[in-house]
Parts: sequence; structure tokens; C-alpha cells
Amino acid sequence: MSASAEQGKTDESEKKQTTTPAEPADDLVTTHHTITAKGTELSYTATTGRVVLREEAHTDGTFDGHVAKAEMFVTAYTVDTAEPGSRPVTFAFNGGPGASSTWLHLGLLGPRRVLSGDAGQLAPPPYGLADNPETLLAHSDLVFIDPISTGYSRAIKGGDPGDFHGYQRDIESVGELIRLWTTRHDRWMSPKYLAGESYGTLRAAALAEHLQTRYGMYLNGLLLISAVLDMGTIRFTEGNDLPYSLFLPTYAAIAHHHGKHGDRPLREVLDEAEEFAARDYPWALARGARLSDSERGDMVRRTAALTGLSEDYVDRVDLRIEHIRFFTELLRDRRRTVGRMDGRFTGWEPDAGGEHFTDDPSVSGIIGAYSAAINHYLRAELGYANDLPYEVISTRVHPWSYKEFEGSAVAVTDKLSAAMRANPYLRLQVSCGHTDGATPYFAAEHTLARLTIPRELRDNIDVRYYPAGHMMYVHEPSRIKQSADLAEFLAR
Repeated sequence: MSASAEQGKTDESEKKQTTTPAEPADDLVTTHHTITAKGTELSYTATTGRVVLREEAHTDGTFDGHVAKAEMFVTAYTVDTAEPGSRPVTFAFNGGPGASSTWLHLGLLGPRRVLSGDAGQLAPPPYGLADNPETLLAHSDLVFIDPISTGYSRAIKGGDPGDFHGYQRDIESVGELIRLWTTRHDRWMSPKYLAGESYGTLRAAALAEHLQTRYGMYLNGLLLISAVLDMGTIRFTEGNDLPYSLFLPTYAAIAHHHGKHGDRPLREVLDEAEEFAARDYPWALARGARLSDSERGDMVRRTAALTGLSEDYVDRVDLRIEHIRFFTELLRDRRRTVGRMDGRFTGWEPDAGGEHFTDDPSVSGIIGAYSAAINHYLRAELGYANDLPYEVISTRVHPWSYKEFEGSAVAVTDKLSAAMRANPYLRLQVSCGHTDGATPYFAAEHTLARLTIPRELRDNIDVRYYPAGHMMYVHEPSRIKQSADLAEFLAR
């Protein structure tokens, strides 16, 4: 071979090397820490970084290999003194879709927590971090998962992130991460729990069935925080009157918080609202124009009294109070709006006469604290450096695909019911906030009551209530109580 031919071959080889992307690899970082929880010092290891997810590829029935598809960001905490398999492990994620696990990680479950303040007493920037003596790590190892396009999780270079932005592919990717972590850390014999918040509860319920049927992985429990398992209960769509009834007790709780019920006890107000929302109110909505004038007048009066709105407003909206309109209308006389995620928060609008608020004060009031905390914590305390933006809440996942539910409501009650019937040891703890205007507690009760499980499995469901909203743990008394409730649940 001539020298020129040899050189040409070398150049071609170098060209291929420079154009072929490097194979992605895990970039995990490990650090060691201690915390005192309930008077006991815990030594624990934190492992954080991106794990490469691979899928088996086939072409015309021929196996093409284990192909990298995504890099999923996780933060795992394991107690050092425990033998593998001897402790429970809880896999935690938030919802959105589009939310990272920051909220549960630094708000409730993790060994460190953000100091964000609360409604009416928000902390100023640059905020702060503190040890969390109530951390669930005292009772379970923890693995926080950021779904694709949230946190630092991304599709691989050249990959299509949209491939993961939908119900089924989200379940499969998060499920694969759980299987992979469980296998690599020898935890198949550990008690296993999933903790999800908001859309994360829908994900957790579907995962319980998916992990069972795909991998034979049976779980011990689900921690469902601000649950929504049937989107039909919270979507105000034409012809669907159900959400109007299911939101009404939450409207009453928010009105109570803002002084619309005088000195009546909250429980008394909620009892009245729940009875009305379960019987007379849905009957009136179903009657429509068949209501007599006296019947309609009575319904307007009772609805207005419970929700804190004027009778004129309730009459004008034909008894049907859509939630964003409620948050905008309730305190209009004070030129304030109330929060959707948490109705205890109040905010301002540029147009005090608008019908729909443009900003949720219960999100904008705390997202700065959580964003600052997670960006500082991962790099400065856990040693993980990445120049990508950490997506606390990503809009890039939208539109989210629900193609599997075409022509029907998005619901996973059938999958959760099937998982519970197949695994009678699967227990649920459902955490509900009274002022949660995103996933109202009465809707969660309605959905749980309609699970198709035998009566003897009803004892597997434990529902707890807190006087706060969607992220009820921003309210300090609720955080303390909820942490104790979760610990008690895992100890059973």
C-alpha cells in the first residue's frame, strides 16, 4: 500500500472517530454525611448524577443490542450501617407533568430542607437550607427521580426528548430506572415504596401495575401526596359537572381561611360543604333548567354561603364555579387573588377586573426558594457539577401525550385496582390538603371510593388531611404532622 493510500485510510479513521458521538456513561458522584434524627445520629451516603437508560433494540426480529436512550438524574440516600436488603427503599418523584423531584426532596422527605417561609410570611432571597430532623431517611433509604426533561434528565445527544413526553413512555422510563437501581444495589429483597405528588400519584399508581406485570416487582406501599388518579374529576370540560361538586368543599375551606365563615370551626364548615356537594348540589346541576325558581334560589343561596362568593356571581355563572375563576373572584373586593396550589396564599393582578388570574401566588411565592436551594445543594453540598439548567418545572414536556386514552378520560384507577387485587399487601397512604385547589381532597375521596377492589382491601387505604394546600409541607405544623404520618405508615 502506498504512503498516500495509508494516509487516506488514517484520515478516514480519524474522521469517523470525530463524528461518532461518545457513548454516554453514568456520571454519579458520592459524598458522605451525618444527620441527627429523633435523637439518633445517622451516617448516610448520598449518590447523585445521571444514570444512562438503555433499551433492547430489534430490527426485523434481530437483536441489535442495548441502546442508550436517555440520561436520568437521581439522588439516592442510603444509611451506611444497614445491610443491603434490610431497610425499606422509597422511590420519590413529583408530577406536573414537567416537575422535578425538588419539591418532595427539599420540602418533605430528604435530609436537608429549604427554608422558604409560608403564606403571609415568605422568606426573602437568598433563602436558606437546614437539616431535616423529620427526614424519612430515618425510616427508609430514599431515591429521588427526575423524569426526562426535568432536573438534569435529558434524552441522549441526537435523541428525541419528545419520545418520553407522554403517559406510557414516562411510566416505562421511570420504571426502568427503578428496576435498574434496585438490581444494581441488591435491593430486590427490600420493602419498596413509591412516593408521588400530584401527577406523580397518577404515575405511581400506574407504576405499581407496570412494575408487577413487566418485572414481577411487587411493592409494599404507595405514598400518594395530593392525589389525582382520574383526570375527569378535576377537568372542567363541557358537559362534565363532576368537578364542580368535587371542588366545592375546597372552595369552602379556602373561604374559611380568608374569614368568609366568621368564627365557625373549619370542621363544621367542611361537614356542611361535603354533605351539600355529595347530594343536593350535583342534583341541582343535573336538573338544569328543570329547577323551579324557588329551588334555584335556594341552591344559589347555599352555594354562595359555602364558597364565600356573592349570590349574584353564583347566579350569573349558573351555579357552576370553575376553579381559576374562583381564585380570581373570592377576594376581588380586596383586589387580591388566591392561590391554586394553596388557597392560603394571596397575590395581585395587573387588572383587578380580570376573570382569570395570570399568576398563581402559591407557586411564585415559593419557587424562588426551591430553585435556589436545589441549585446550591447539588453542586456545593453533594458535589455534582453540571452546566445545564436544572429544570425545577419544565414547560418543554408539553404537549404531553395521552394517546393511550384517546376517546376516554385519563385515569389509572383500573391499574391501581388490578395491582391491589394481585398484591393484597399493597397499602396506600393518601395525603390531602384542605386548601389544595389543584387536586381537591373531595375528588381524591371520590376516586378512592370507586376503586374496584374487594371490601377487605379497603383497610389498606389510609387517608390523612392537613390544613394547607398542594405542597402542604410548606406549612410547618403540617410538615411535622405529615412526616410523622409517613413514618408511622412505613413502620406498620
